[in-house]
Amino acid sequence: MFYEFLADMNFLVGFILFLCYSYQIFYTIVPFSIKPRRHKLPIKLNNIAIFIAARNEEAVIGNLLDSIKAQDYPKKHLRTVVIADNCTDNTAKIALEHGAIVFERFNTEKIGKGYALDFAIDNLRKSGKWDELDGVIVLDADNLLTTNYVSEMNKTLSDGYKVFTSYRNSKNYGDNWISAGYGLWYIRESKFLHYARMLLRSSCAISGTGFLVSCEILDKFDGWKFYLLTEDIEFSVFSVINGVKIGCCINAELYDEQPVTFTQSYKQRLRWSKGFFQVWRKHGKDLIKGIFKHRKFAFFDMTMNVMPAFILTVVLLFTSVSSILFGIFGWGDPTPVVESLLGYIGFTYSIMFIMGLVTLISEWKRIHTTAGRKIGFLFLFPIFMYTYIPISLIALFKPVKWEQIHHTRAKSLDDVVKRDKR
Repeated sequence: MFYEFLADMNFLVGFILFLCYSYQIFYTIVPFSIKPRRHKLPIKLNNIAIFIAARNEEAVIGNLLDSIKAQDYPKKHLRTVVIADNCTDNTAKIALEHGAIVFERFNTEKIGKGYALDFAIDNLRKSGKWDELDGVIVLDADNLLTTNYVSEMNKTLSDGYKVFTSYRNSKNYGDNWISAGYGLWYIRESKFLHYARMLLRSSCAISGTGFLVSCEILDKFDGWKFYLLTEDIEFSVFSVINGVKIGCCINAELYDEQPVTFTQSYKQRLRWSKGFFQVWRKHGKDLIKGIFKHRKFAFFDMTMNVMPAFILTVVLLFTSVSSILFGIFGWGDPTPVVESLLGYIGFTYSIMFIMGLVTLISEWKRIHTTAGRKIGFLFLFPIFMYTYIPISLIALFKPVKWEQIHHTRAKSLDDVVKRDKR
């Protein structure tokens, strides 16, 4: 009787999770079924600054700055600002040699991208150059931009969006199953989450790198006052709560370097997981209130993105593993629980595999590695996603501080698109 009860509980937990997130399955068909709106005309040439918060990034920042120089956007309307944040290498020197505005920041107490971004805004205000700008694009030092990136971002800014993200690709997708797991997730997020939300006229979210915020919004929010471990999610949630709709510029594509070792990945995702908990504690109540007060789907969608739903999965796994251990010691027959657990794993694996497959087929030409690696890593994508469960559980109890993820893949855009066939 006890084991049948646990099996029923597993089914209930799985059903609740499916009920909460099944709408994202619907998102998968949206880009194929809804035509994007045409850009409004005329397109204004906005004055745009590119902010790059960099800490000891001498190995990769030069390639990003070269890709910025290669933009087809008029140079008189584009500024590059590098925040050399607690650097002990030649990051600032390389940035100056590439013609960037460089602000050097040294503060070992207030660490993180949020502080660096706010530091740059304050310095531009003091110099009188802030009022010349219309918008700020935020990038990471390891990024690479396609030549039309800023032009496409400017079109979306001209359309009236004050905050929006772009298409996030990977410059080392084919390195191994870890980099491919990241890469497939970001591509799916860009095409089948952010873009789908925009087509449905809901609100997207900004994610790490490759997003634009208008100076109007930054002035309204008094600069960048978002300092949690996931400052991007904190900003996204704050924007939704305050009625700012976040868009997506699907035609602006950047390439991002992904971790290739599990140690690197663990540290990065541990910080993200802890950051999600921080955002939930700070803004979760307002999000839930907004669902009922404003009756906008964006509040529910954002709630599902930051709510620690993995706790339900942990409960399911804990009851299942515990009952199996009881069975090993002869305390009943755990077969019903084992069957429910295997059913849950099989079902979730199938869902994640299908979502990955749809993404892979749809974006095949934009993923730069061999066909064999594209297909092989697809089968490991759900495994990569499962590793979030223990990482999130550890983040629930472990104190987490910001740690740098070192970037070493010094590639040009040409290297990624034309030659990276390993």
